[in-house]
Amino acid sequence: MRSRTKLWLVMLISVASSIILFLVTMFVSGSLWDKGYSLNILNTISQETRALISEVQAPGKEQIQPILDTVHQQHPELRLEWVAADGTVIYDTSHEPERRYDFAELAYRVANMPNNMWGENAPITLVYTESVNGNPFYLILNLHGEAMKMGQFFFYVRTNESLIFIFLPLLWLLLLPYLSSLWYFSSINRRIGKLNHALAQVGLRQEVVVLHDKSKDEIGELARHYNAMAKRIHDQAAEIEQFDSRRRLLLSNLSHDLRTPLTMILGYAETIRTHSYKEGDELQNHARIILQRSRYMDSLLDQLLDITKQDSNVYEFKPVSVSVSELIRKVAADYFLFLDGQNIEVDVDVPEEFDSVALVDASLIERALRNLIDNAIRYGSGGQYLGIAIVRHEEWISIYVKDRGKGIEPEYLNRIFERFYRVDDGRRGEGLGIGLSFVRDIMELHCGQVLVSSKPNKETVFELRFPKRA
Repeated sequence: MRSRTKLWLVMLISVASSIILFLVTMFVSGSLWDKGYSLNILNTISQETRALISEVQAPGKEQIQPILDTVHQQHPELRLEWVAADGTVIYDTSHEPERRYDFAELAYRVANMPNNMWGENAPITLVYTESVNGNPFYLILNLHGEAMKMGQFFFYVRTNESLIFIFLPLLWLLLLPYLSSLWYFSSINRRIGKLNHALAQVGLRQEVVVLHDKSKDEIGELARHYNAMAKRIHDQAAEIEQFDSRRRLLLSNLSHDLRTPLTMILGYAETIRTHSYKEGDELQNHARIILQRSRYMDSLLDQLLDITKQDSNVYEFKPVSVSVSELIRKVAADYFLFLDGQNIEVDVDVPEEFDSVALVDASLIERALRNLIDNAIRYGSGGQYLGIAIVRHEEWISIYVKDRGKGIEPEYLNRIFERFYRVDDGRRGEGLGIGLSFVRDIMELHCGQVLVSSKPNKETVFELRFPKRA
């Protein structure tokens, strides 16, 4: 059942129940706590009494006395008198001596009667006329004000049209709260309906439906949370699609990047196996190329392993006290042999007396450093310069890797640390676009950061900055 239908049913049932409950409560409470006589009850008693009297042939004392005494026994608070047209009291249930009323006395007893009805000790007198055998007689009912009901409301209707003026305000009194509630809940239902429709449109490939709800209540707050959630999902979907596109490009690049060096390795290995080289220098050159391509393939495999670790957020971080200076000297020594004969100036600024100890994971720092050096050789070899330096500050240590190649344009500096991002996606044989993002993750593990500055064709500097105690 729709919430709007439920709301209408609840409203109708509430109105009907409230009216029924009002009436039942009024009658029950009146019967329990509001005992006594009302004008309706007194009129009913008088009508029943006059009906009995109208059946007698001669309305004398002997005929009237049993009737009035019976009524008096049933209603002890009432005093009943049967009076002739000339004012003679034919019978009085109070058994006072027979007497005759004059006009002044009767007028005094019924004077100020509306006001006497509201007093507690004021006498109340009601006079009813009855014709017996064509002769007029009067039935007088007397009681004290405390015998009347405590709560009485009277109104008199002369024509049925006047009922409109009585029930129309009462109708507004009953319906206005429910109509206001209906309007309020209907507006809430509309707002929830818009929210429900917007939620149904949420999808990875769907346009974001923005809700314009400026209310400060719970639904307005929920709408604002929805807007933020939908935008976040849309942004994440775009990021996922971008990642998926880069993964496909990764597979394409990887197949090419592995096939090319593998073909070279197989070719030069076959040349060595068949002794097809001319002299020893050519043999050394073939061996060096095989070593370079093998190192490059090993680097690709390491990058694939890094991708797996990044996806699962699994890094074996084991910090120990390490001499960072000695670590740099060890890495630089490996590259001296590798760069021999490539016409690249290698400048390692790590003084012998300089020794800086830090609490780091040596294997991760070494991998980050090697990654930066490999990039400097791969992309900056045109500058024929490779610089490695260390600077010790009071609270942290900085390792610098410099080259003087073509560098990085300013618009690309903010994106080079993204996964799978390469400045030129069209080039081949130059990595998978994962190395720098892995360097960034390593620095974050060490509570540090990786910084870059570049002046194209002049100098590009990468800095590994990390505290002495991670």
